[in-house]
Amino acid sequence: MAEKVLIIGGVAGGASAATRLRRLSEDAEIILVERGPHVSYANCGLPYYVGGEIKERGKLLVQTPEKLNAMFALDVRVNTEAVSIDRAARTVELRNTQSGEVTRETFTDLILSMGAAPLRPPIPGIERAGHFSVRSVVDVDAITDWIDTNSAQTAVVVGGGYIGLEMAEQLAHRGLKVSLVEALPQVMAPLDPEMAACLHQELRNHGIDLTLGDGVAGFEAAAAGETAKASTVVLRSGKRLPGDIVILGLGVKPEIKLAAEAGLEIGARGGIRVDDTMRTSDPNIYAVGDVAEVRDFVTGEWTLIPLAGPANRQGRIAADNICGLNSRYRSTQGSAVLRLFDLTAATTGANEKTLKRVGMEYEAIHLHPGSHAGYYPGAFPISLKVLFNPKTGKLLGAQAVGKDGVDKRMDVFATALAAGMTMDDLAELELCYAPPFGSAKDPVNLAGMIAQNIMAGRLTVAHWDEIAESGDRDFVLVDVRDCTGRNNGTIPGSIHIPLAELRGRLKELPRGQEIVVHCTSGQTSYFASQILQNNGYRVRNLSGSYLTWKTATGCS
Repeated sequence: MAEKVLIIGGVAGGASAATRLRRLSEDAEIILVERGPHVSYANCGLPYYVGGEIKERGKLLVQTPEKLNAMFALDVRVNTEAVSIDRAARTVELRNTQSGEVTRETFTDLILSMGAAPLRPPIPGIERAGHFSVRSVVDVDAITDWIDTNSAQTAVVVGGGYIGLEMAEQLAHRGLKVSLVEALPQVMAPLDPEMAACLHQELRNHGIDLTLGDGVAGFEAAAAGETAKASTVVLRSGKRLPGDIVILGLGVKPEIKLAAEAGLEIGARGGIRVDDTMRTSDPNIYAVGDVAEVRDFVTGEWTLIPLAGPANRQGRIAADNICGLNSRYRSTQGSAVLRLFDLTAATTGANEKTLKRVGMEYEAIHLHPGSHAGYYPGAFPISLKVLFNPKTGKLLGAQAVGKDGVDKRMDVFATALAAGMTMDDLAELELCYAPPFGSAKDPVNLAGMIAQNIMAGRLTVAHWDEIAESGDRDFVLVDVRDCTGRNNGTIPGSIHIPLAELRGRLKELPRGQEIVVHCTSGQTSYFASQILQNNGYRVRNLSGSYLTWKTATGCS
């Protein structure tokens, strides 16, 4: 008997599953239902339509029901909501959201791709007019209409995740004065704090009023002297931020109500628990995308990753297994990239916060290589952080922020992580080189070489958070930059011995005390550390040196 596959939810996971199913089988009956009016749209492009970078609304619509039917013979039903699942009878109750008509559809296999809904916690006033989430084309239609109708001049974005940052950027591009509020001490939680600090500086450099570590207490009508066509956002500190429009980017949570009511297993993270074939606790029901709880590639923990790339692959894998192919999802790395004004930030694998929490052994290195050869015009520094196991050399994660060359380096790290490569492997990678594109020693190679020195005992590193601004230290901090470099800013309490003078001034340094050396980015101080080590001193090199310390602490 031919398969009858019912897919609940379109966009990345559901639409990918449907089209893959058809490519594998001409006989299967495939029904794709979507609660909203659009079945396949570029949800990652929504902020860029608001800001005007994507000018044609139609460009957001990847596929229409008519095209999907013509190309893939899919039965696509928009404005159709799944109400309940009868697992024993293998039926789903469907309701047309416009007419209210209720029907019942049978299935041999069911794919759940309902996605994740924006969080709307019970904060007083959150349901006031002029407050918007960003999930669908309908949402951005409402946002652009509100801005135009109300001649909005100010915006308050609540939440510093991917959507919040992208919307802050795009509303600023549109000409609004933007305030961004984040309850945590940093934006973009997948980054570690010293890396996220680069984004804080970029936001402020572009006129964004950034408030960190201060959550929202309520949304109120404008008080006397305030202009707020939507709400005044009142923070726990008492700070008031009037906004003509408010964007809620407080995170998302999987839409599991349908699955939970059907008795499917729900994981501790709040997603539908699946195995590596994307099957749920019912062998005839699969879950893909934001709604599915999967394994983390590095830690092995259950996790939720609301990203389009994994959703597309998971939809394909579910379709393969329905058709008898043995496809497996190899867990998720959380690889992601963000553009924020003139910077790009990217990450893959575990961050330091996660490795500390789960108790995995690791070492971290920071470096600031150029995006391409320094003598070729237009090179920019990349702030790079790499995490690895100091005993095995296995790569655990990487983060990077910079103006150019960030995405391609992070793609290399993501590939290396998936392949189980070590830092030795990274040091030996043969990557493309020409002066406009890179350096003979690519930033990826340099990270591997630094790690090799650490693992071999030739280099010991200190980290920015060990270098207090003031107070007693159990080590001597030595700045080995020349006078020009030191004039650009100093770490309090450091003594100045330029590298060129170091051999002749060794007697100035105590042999019974540890020495920590730093320069601007870590290379010159590495040379200094080798001089000191070879002369019998106990020495560490400040990883990332002054640049990392300055960015992380906000000092100069």
